[in-house]
Amino acid sequence: MKGVFEISGASRYDDLIAERYHFPRIYLRAAQACIGDWIIYRETGSGGGRKAYVAAGHVDRIDADPAAPGLYYARISQFVEFDRPVAYRDATGRFAEQMLRDLSNPAEAGRALRGRSVRALSGSDFTAIVSDGLTDTLSERLAIRLELDAAHLDPMTQALLHEPPSERRIEQILINKKIRSAAFRGHVLDAYDNRCAVTGLRMINGGGKAEAQAAHIWSVADGGPDEVQNGIALSATAHWLFDRHLISLDEQFGLLVSHNKVPSELSRLFPPSGMPIHLPTNPKFRPRPEYVARHRARFMGDLH
Repeated sequence: MKGVFEISGASRYDDLIAERYHFPRIYLRAAQACIGDWIIYRETGSGGGRKAYVAAGHVDRIDADPAAPGLYYARISQFVEFDRPVAYRDATGRFAEQMLRDLSNPAEAGRALRGRSVRALSGSDFTAIVSDGLTDTLSERLAIRLELDAAHLDPMTQALLHEPPSERRIEQILINKKIRSAAFRGHVLDAYDNRCAVTGLRMINGGGKAEAQAAHIWSVADGGPDEVQNGIALSATAHWLFDRHLISLDEQFGLLVSHNKVPSELSRLFPPSGMPIHLPTNPKFRPRPEYVARHRARFMGDLH
């Protein structure tokens, strides 16, 4: 069963939504019904939340919290952030979820959602919300920028992008590596304003494609998620060095360089020692310290 998991900026739970969703026993049965299927995260209005759907993920399993009886973790994989928040009620007043559309009095929506932080979602509503959330990624207008143009696509992905809307199509889109990479690329480059975080260079060709690339801090191959906070915009050369742990970041986001392995000609393009790299202006898009620590540990290990 597909579902909605609600999140809040003021939450007391141990959520890390790209990896886990923390919830009390009262929602266990509803969450268990979502195992093996997809959920959509919706931000509530508390704690500055946007009252909108913001991401999707696959529920792999549910584990009891060993440190807190009565609490559980839904383990999430295939996490995808939306290009933009999808309002739970559109400009015409139509709700995105059937249970809210069925209310005789729309003003009762807030009350109807109380105590339903984990709830079922129909396949058709799931399809509509994810389609709206990935509008930019799936737009032909941005295909060159996101490398979803014909020159970069395999026949299967190309056919998938041109299929009519359906629940099956959206599920396939969410697991398609090429489309996931495109979404990640767009989100990271937007966060960094298409600028390489290390060199500060910002170059965009006539087709709107940036020279900078979206690098994963914690690699997907090792279990890292496709979220902006696990990404950093880097030029091709800096990306190559970063993936091989020849450069990394300290705890203040200053650049660490393996000087005995990185040519001095390249080092001249780097920020001075102790100076932070170019970071997103919005703090919530900056690298997550836990992911940076993983990368730095590999860098330090490779130095010895």
